Amino acid sequence: MISITVTALVFGVVFLAELPDKTALAGLVLGTRYRASYVFAGVAAAFLLHVVLAVAAGSVLTLLPQRIVHALTGVLFLAGAAVLLLKKDEGDDDIRRPADQSFWKVAGTGFMLILVAEFGDLTQIMTANLAARYDDPLSVGLGAVLALWAVAGLGIVGGKALMKRVPLALITKIAALLMLALGVWSLWEALAG
Repeated sequence: MISITVTALVFGVVFLAELPDKTALAGLVLGTRYRASYVFAGVAAAFLLHVVLAVAAGSVLTLLPQRIVHALTGVLFLAGAAVLLLKKDEGDDDIRRPADQSFWKVAGTGFMLILVAEFGDLTQIMTANLAARYDDPLSVGLGAVLALWAVAGLGIVGGKALMKRVPLALITKIAALLMLALGVWSLWEALAG
């Protein structure tokens, strides 16, 4: 059974944390060069694989005592908030252009770019933390993958317009504050429990 509350919370946190990431920029660049549907297919497949791995790792953490899980996820959320607040702006990454525009070449380029760029990324670690925190792998996985797909879609289709209207620094600060709140809440539960 899927919890709409957990799915929505995970979606919000992961969406805000991923927006200022280099992946949205990479999707934007690929989307301006290639057919958007081909790019999205590859990017979406890579994000799905990352979420499955993150949820599996987080589910393993649920085997530990609750106090330890709450303390561990609290510290990791606080570290994630610090990373977001201290992160420097990144420039355009050099993205290889496939020789042809076929579905498999373009989707493969998007897949490999995201697979490599996002491995061990903040949102993958956050997804593992959320899976451990809520012990609801389906809801966490659904919220995370939908958030990542939404950011990828925004980046591919309309990233430039969004970034002109909403300052990247504001998005980053909101995501960091959400992670800070989750970290404090998790540590409080570890100490109170």
